[in-house]
Amino acid sequence: MNRFLTVFMVIFAASELPSTAPADEPAIPGVTITPDVVYGHKDGMALTYDVFRPENAGEKPGPCLLLMVSGGWVSQWMPPAAMLPFTKPFLDHGYTVCAVRHGSSPKYLIPEIVADVRTALEHVTDHAGEYHIDRNRLGIFGFSAGGHLSLMLGTTTNAAARGRDDKPRVAAVAAVFPPTDLTPYLDPAAGYLEKFPALKFPREKGDSYSPLKQVSDDDAPSLMVHGDKDELVPLWHSEKIRDALRASDVAADLVVIEGAGHGFNAAGNETMFRSMLEWFDTHLAAGN
Repeated sequence: MNRFLTVFMVIFAASELPSTAPADEPAIPGVTITPDVVYGHKDGMALTYDVFRPENAGEKPGPCLLLMVSGGWVSQWMPPAAMLPFTKPFLDHGYTVCAVRHGSSPKYLIPEIVADVRTALEHVTDHAGEYHIDRNRLGIFGFSAGGHLSLMLGTTTNAAARGRDDKPRVAAVAAVFPPTDLTPYLDPAAGYLEKFPALKFPREKGDSYSPLKQVSDDDAPSLMVHGDKDELVPLWHSEKIRDALRASDVAADLVVIEGAGHGFNAAGNETMFRSMLEWFDTHLAAGN
C-alpha cells in the first residue's frame, strides 16, 4: 500500500475520537446520513457522495464542506461510520459534510478525476436546498491527493462563476500536505508514474492540473497544513501556493507541523483539525 493511501488510516488511528458504530448499524447518534447520493455516471458506474448532517442543524441553510475522499487519487469506499474520524470534528461544529468519491486510479487519470469532483461540486450546489445547504458557503478539504483536488477546485472554480448565479463557487479550502505542482511527479525519471498511475497523463498538461499554476485573484481563501519533514510531498508545495495566493490578494495561511512527515500523530491531528475549523469558521460565517 502506498504512502498516499495510508493517510486516512494514520488519521483514523491517531485521532482521539469516540468509537464508531459497527458498519452494519446505519444509525449514528446525532447525525443524519444520506448515503450514496449519485452525482453522475461513467463507464456504467455510479459516482457518489455521502451527506452527513447534524440532527440539530435545523431547517435554515447552513455551511457545507466537501471532503475529497482520495489517497493517491484512489477513492476508496467505506461505510459511513468509518468516515466519522474525518467528519465528526466538523459535524460537532454544525457543518454539513459531503464525502465525495471520484473515479479511481489506475483506470482514471487526474484530468478525469478533476472533472469528477467538479461534477460533484455542481451537483451539491444544484441540490443545496434538499440538504439545507447555503450554496454561498461551500468549503472543500482533503488530505494529500484529496488536498490537491481541493485546491484544484479552489483555484479554478470561481473564475467560471464570475457574474453567473447558476455556477458553483468555493468560499474556502483547507488542504493537508497537498501536492500543488505536479511537474516533479510527471517526470518519468523521478519514478512516481508507476507508483501513482493517475499521473500518466500528458506532461504538457501538467500546469493545467497543478493548483500552484492556476492561482488568480478570484480564488478561494486557502489554508494549508503540512509537516516540515514530509519527503513525499515536500513543504515547499504549501509554501509556494500560500505565497502565490497572497501575492494575488487572496487570503492564505500555512500551519506547519514540526517534525511531521506525510501523516500526523494525535497531537498533529488535533492541531490540524483545530486550524481547519478556525479557517472555515472565519471564511464560511454568515454574511461573508
